[in-house]
Amino acid sequence: MSIQWFPGHMNAARKEAAKTMEVIDVIVEVLDARIPDASCNPLIEELRLARQRPSLKVLNKADLADPVITQAWLDLYNRQPGVSAVALSCGHAGDAAKLPHLCQPLAPHRNSSAKPLRMLIMGIPNVGKSTLMNQLLKRRVARVGDEPAVTKVQQRHKLNDHMAITDSPGLLWGTIKDPHVGLLLATINAVGHTVVDDETVAEFLAAILLAHYPARLTARYGFAVEGLNSTGVIDAVARKRGCLLTRSGGGLDRDKAARILLSDYRNGTLGRTSLEAPGTRSEERS
Repeated sequence: MSIQWFPGHMNAARKEAAKTMEVIDVIVEVLDARIPDASCNPLIEELRLARQRPSLKVLNKADLADPVITQAWLDLYNRQPGVSAVALSCGHAGDAAKLPHLCQPLAPHRNSSAKPLRMLIMGIPNVGKSTLMNQLLKRRVARVGDEPAVTKVQQRHKLNDHMAITDSPGLLWGTIKDPHVGLLLATINAVGHTVVDDETVAEFLAAILLAHYPARLTARYGFAVEGLNSTGVIDAVARKRGCLLTRSGGGLDRDKAARILLSDYRNGTLGRTSLEAPGTRSEERS
């Protein structure tokens, strides 16, 4: 299964980002801390290397991710040349405020009103770029929503006399060939929900939770996981939450149960969980 989801504005945003990169100093790439590799757009790396720009990788939503696995990702990224990495929760003003000071060492020659530090925020949809921008500026300048493709155009703002930052629309690659990567992105709602149905995504998530965080399912929903597969998890959630199809003799409403599981994961109700660790290779993305 490959996923093709590339709204028209993203093509324009891709061209604009390449042009903007000519006149900025540091790329701030926002990733989802729960899936740092899958939420990393190879196009961004390609563009920044072509322009020889340093990168600050921000593992956002770190408060939703497994802290041990997040640290492993930070160790990996901080060993890469031209890269610095930090784990933040950009919904917290104090965390977001750290970002400019973390960027400054990556371009020490840009630190005055004559030569201000110019930062460009990039990343795939729904990883928190707009939330970060709003927190940095201490006002609502970017629309925020728990859905992909909210930001449509670049927005440039002055932080102070020696720093400026530009927000860019979320960028995905045209065809996501690796089904595992596609489902990871769907799990965090980085692709439109019309692309992959909720039951498929929820079963994918359930399989990972069974393998790595089974106790979270029991704690949240009150059923034993022994002997269950991913399909059984959705059925069990449906029974515990009373998800029934009134028009079919009271059968289980698996779609509703799937949405409950996905919502509980996305908002952190299931606890701090990561869906991939270093060494899990995200293959063809095209």
